[in-house]
Amino acid sequence: MGFVTIDDGVQIFYKDWGPRDAQPIVFHHGWPLSSDDWDAQMLFFLSKGYRVVAHDRRGHGRSEQVAEGHDIDHYAADALAVVEALDLRNAVHIGHSTGAARSRAMWRDTANLRAEWPRPCSSPPSRP
Repeated sequence: MGFVTIDDGVQIFYKDWGPRDAQPIVFHHGWPLSSDDWDAQMLFFLSKGYRVVAHDRRGHGRSEQVAEGHDIDHYAADALAVVEALDLRNAVHIGHSTGAARSRAMWRDTANLRAEWPRPCSSPPSRP
């Protein structure tokens, strides 16, 4: 667990579990959730040997509470900053609700990385 500081100074919280050399899976939550809502899925994939990562988007969970930047472009840039800070390559990105939109926008805006990233998919977090 840690924080990434974005270009505009906002602190974004993230969880990073598992072997650093394992296939990464990045989970993107929707409104008004946090990375904690992915814990069941993260623990499942962690038990299968994957590296699992989730972050709290700005204004949510443990990330900095700010008044500006609550749009898909900022959310995508924040997610990309986490991906780059953790050097996540060949990651699978899974999003729920606006998290799916955020992962798609991040993919759209990173044409130079597309060869290394699969197309994002959507999946809702399940509740016990």
